[in-house]
Amino acid sequence: MLSIKALDAYYGHSHVLHGVDFEIGPGQAVGLLGRNGMGKTTLIRSIMGLVPGTRGRKLWRGKDVSRDAPERMARLGIGYVPEGRGIFPNLSVRENLLMSARRGPSGRADWDMERVLATFPRLSERLDHGGQQLSGGEQQMLSIGRALMTNPDLLILDEATEGLAPLIMLDIWRVIRAIRETGISTLIVDRNYNAVLSHTDVAVVLEKGRVAHSATSAELLASPEQLARYLGV
Repeated sequence: MLSIKALDAYYGHSHVLHGVDFEIGPGQAVGLLGRNGMGKTTLIRSIMGLVPGTRGRKLWRGKDVSRDAPERMARLGIGYVPEGRGIFPNLSVRENLLMSARRGPSGRADWDMERVLATFPRLSERLDHGGQQLSGGEQQMLSIGRALMTNPDLLILDEATEGLAPLIMLDIWRVIRAIRETGISTLIVDRNYNAVLSHTDVAVVLEKGRVAHSATSAELLASPEQLARYLGV
């Protein structure tokens, strides 16, 4: 579905990604791991077209989309839940959801307002609340629900549980598991490596902007020496 080939990317004069090769298949859940500052968010932002690659190629379903703008990537079927949530604080919960509602690239409309509210019942109680009136956990639910309203083929989640209370974190992981079971491909970045590896098929570890290790999530979870080497745990 998505293939990244020999991708280099920069922030200003800082060379962040170095020849990254990376793939996500249909229905596959991929965990992206690494210590802080290793290039995980830069890779995600490069996939979305928010950080332009200087070398390499980005293929979506075999078509070169290396120079496509973020809005084009979204229309192709990639939903993005950014670090920091990125909701519109001056819009209500209802407005945040409705502004992103559309059919997926294949015409699917599996995720509508009713389904999102059934998945996140707390949002149904706050439909007329402004985004700034929500708790951190509710804002994260809204960010995920808004991305699902685009009916994506691939959902990217960057630090979806950061700063949340333990019970809310468990609820978010429950939803991520349910999304995975619908057949939507997922790319997950989170500091909770145990949870990431428990909810993905494959894990890719970045180190200083390079792919340092790739394995099934089960293999990496069962390898304390590899976890210690790459994640310092």
